[in-house]
Amino acid sequence: MKIIILGAGQVGASVAENLVSEANDITLIDSNAEHLEPLRDRLELRTVCGNAASPTVLREAGADDADLLIAVTQSDQTNLCACRVAKTLFNLPTRVARLRSSDFVDHPELLDDNNFAVDFSICPEQIVTDYIKRLIAFPEALQVMEFAGGVLSLICVRAFEGGPLVGHPLKALRYHMPNVEVRIAAIYRGDGEAIIPEGDTMILPGDEVFCLASTVHIRQVMREIRREDRAIRRIIIAGGGNIGLRLARGIEDDHNVKVIELDRRRADVLASQLHRALVLRGDSTDEKLLENEGIDEADMFLALTNDDEDNIMSASLAKRMGAHRTLALINRRSYVDLVQGGPIDIAISPAQTSIGSLLQHVRQGDVVAVHSLRRGAAEALEIIAHGDRKASKVVGRAIEDIPLPTGATIGAIVRDEKRTDGKVTRRVVVMPHHDTVVESGDHVIVFCTHKKLVRQVEKLFQVGFGFL
Repeated sequence: MKIIILGAGQVGASVAENLVSEANDITLIDSNAEHLEPLRDRLELRTVCGNAASPTVLREAGADDADLLIAVTQSDQTNLCACRVAKTLFNLPTRVARLRSSDFVDHPELLDDNNFAVDFSICPEQIVTDYIKRLIAFPEALQVMEFAGGVLSLICVRAFEGGPLVGHPLKALRYHMPNVEVRIAAIYRGDGEAIIPEGDTMILPGDEVFCLASTVHIRQVMREIRREDRAIRRIIIAGGGNIGLRLARGIEDDHNVKVIELDRRRADVLASQLHRALVLRGDSTDEKLLENEGIDEADMFLALTNDDEDNIMSASLAKRMGAHRTLALINRRSYVDLVQGGPIDIAISPAQTSIGSLLQHVRQGDVVAVHSLRRGAAEALEIIAHGDRKASKVVGRAIEDIPLPTGATIGAIVRDEKRTDGKVTRRVVVMPHHDTVVESGDHVIVFCTHKKLVRQVEKLFQVGFGFL
């Protein structure tokens, strides 16, 4: 695809890096040449320095024959204006805009073709907030992802010494949980080696294990791999920016929440918008402050400021002082790999967490959801199978007959059960075996141990031109 990305910040740079590696034709626009230079040197893409909403700049970037515009600058107004210009002057087919303010999302009529002409809008801050909320609900997990509208969940946990299944082959799952359908999608061991699970594969302490199961059964599955953590009740949030405020507002009714914010004006804003959470003005790296606020009794410490170093320092300090579980928001991906698993239990890259919402608009075929795994190294795709046996390489075929590339596995299928009149009665999760046949309309969950496999999987699910 020919793609124009507006904005070379954390989100734009992460999107560009992911899409360039898949042989797309990428042009990146930013008003700051210093943001573009390192990306141009490191990635195979074109760069244009200028106003992202300018017709002249968009024309220079190739908007006349581009397939997709991804507007992810820091300014909602710039993103909206660019989409309108791209539609009106260049009739650019698909336009995606990052919108940080909820005002526009609350009024979708403003985004239709008669107004700002935005096909899809995303809010990375809200995506990250929702992701953290899921991690609070499942404190043992390293990642929590949902498919098929929440019917199915993929959870990554670190195997713990003494877990019922640890040290046993995967085929023992059926004896431990005879009434629960579960699939181990992949195991990562040691320095990141991907292991495609088979019946005789053993789970070892320290393994990162990706489990697929119906959402209602996911806690039972997790208990088989590691001991259950205590419920999260007392939470300290360091940083009251957009994510910190959104999160505190979303969890304050069900948890005991304290928010630490250094800036006086921002602290006043937080205090006016939060009803039950306690807002503290101070430095989250201040040992005395953390001690006074009972850091040793905190179930979870969340470092969510805009400064990577502060987040790493405060989360590490909180862990040393007795916080049960720590999470840090880290923009630089190299830092994420470096710190996770030490004093910091979970490190999150905001750009990597939110990129799946963008990638689903880029992926070929009917891709419903894309989740980035292992800090971008792997991906899980939810793809709708279409066609019939003649037009499709997937539909009407047993799993063992589908020519999946090595490293890609079909982990689960979500299938609609219908009445005779065609109305859907319920959605059923099918954990496929070698002889399970894929049907048209199935939501197929494909796990790719390396993102370079995604393109091959997409082509596999595409329907032939002859299908009507």
